[in-house]
Amino acid sequence: MKTSNKSLRISGLGVLFFVASLTGTAASQPTSSNRLVERVVAIVNTQVILESDLRRRMQQAADSAKTAKQTLPPQEVLRKQVLERLVNEQAILQRAASRGIEVDQATLQRAVERIAEQNGLSVTALRNQLEKEGVSFSRFRDDIRDEILISRVREREVDSRVNVAESEVDAFLVSQGQRLAQIDEWLVSQILLPVASEASAPDKAAVKSKADAVLARIRGGEPFAVAARKESASADKEQGGSLGWRTTDRLPEIFVKALQGAGPGEIVGPIQSAGGWHILRLDDRRSQAQRPVVDIFRARHILIRVDGQTSEEAASRRLQELKRRMALGEAFGSLARSFSQDPGSAARGGELDWAYPGDLVPEFERAALQLRQGQVSDPVRTVFGFHIIEVLERKREPITEDRLRLLARLNLRDRKLVEAVDEWTREVRANTYVDIKPDNP
Repeated sequence: MKTSNKSLRISGLGVLFFVASLTGTAASQPTSSNRLVERVVAIVNTQVILESDLRRRMQQAADSAKTAKQTLPPQEVLRKQVLERLVNEQAILQRAASRGIEVDQATLQRAVERIAEQNGLSVTALRNQLEKEGVSFSRFRDDIRDEILISRVREREVDSRVNVAESEVDAFLVSQGQRLAQIDEWLVSQILLPVASEASAPDKAAVKSKADAVLARIRGGEPFAVAARKESASADKEQGGSLGWRTTDRLPEIFVKALQGAGPGEIVGPIQSAGGWHILRLDDRRSQAQRPVVDIFRARHILIRVDGQTSEEAASRRLQELKRRMALGEAFGSLARSFSQDPGSAARGGELDWAYPGDLVPEFERAALQLRQGQVSDPVRTVFGFHIIEVLERKREPITEDRLRLLARLNLRDRKLVEAVDEWTREVRANTYVDIKPDNP
């Protein structure tokens, strides 16, 4: 893999900066009068944060911002922000120590191996590259250990406390307009006694009297279906007058109004329409979720990350070469297993699970939706790097209430977790002795 003098992108545990080791071991004791002790920028309980710790983290922030094409604040603001982060991390590390939380060597080794893999290197190559760049491998391992410790103490003290109530999910779905609409369906039977539009008043009265008599017979015990077959003039008489399950918008408005407050089995009428007199029975009612149909797809991809080792131009060029090799007959899956830097899908030949709208980052989803089945895209840029994408299957599928609720719950939990971590960090900081030294002592 091509290397450069830029720092490796350490992202194996999902953070922009890997955590600095803050125990003050970098300060050397002077052995003569012409040797200086490194300046302490802060004291956190009994531990110190050194100027070198601060500068190292500021440089990492600058490198990360450059990779993400973000603008950094002025140096004095950045210095203050990074120092605050270092102080908070040291306070949390001490909290972990006081709780007896540790990281065993096997866990640490697996984390290092995962970072090496994500950078396309072996552990030995990772060590050599770090040392070439002036980074002690031992210090690097300490940084990763600290990051794991911070994650573990946070999980123990914060994550388990974050709960999302069903009522919160309901409110969120309503606020987002995402709750599946509930549709009322009614099972209705009718008996129609028609009245001709040109009928005389006595004839109309006679039909009304007959409708009253039929209703009386039904209330007296005659089965509704038997009466319908005998007396009804409607097309559904042979079905005992049953109209079948219908949504309320597929029933005559006068039926809906008449049956609005009725319960299953209740008989209503006679009611008059332009066509005659109706006797109605509400046989049953139910409410069903209206399930909108969405387009989903299954795709595979090859990812080349953009980082300190690989520029955007190099990543795009590498994928163009892989696409050319596919055109010459090499299999997508084989190339994905060999070259893709997405550890979750590479072993499966780049294949991803069925994706619903919103499951994938917008740039990836937009590109995939524009592809024909079996077509391979040009390189597509996302926050993860560059991809080439092939859509394997497409279909339309109703989205379920359970899926909507799951997505809403995850969204709400993420929001709550951010707030809970911020509050917990402030609590830890408030119970820690902190002495930040002035910039110009």
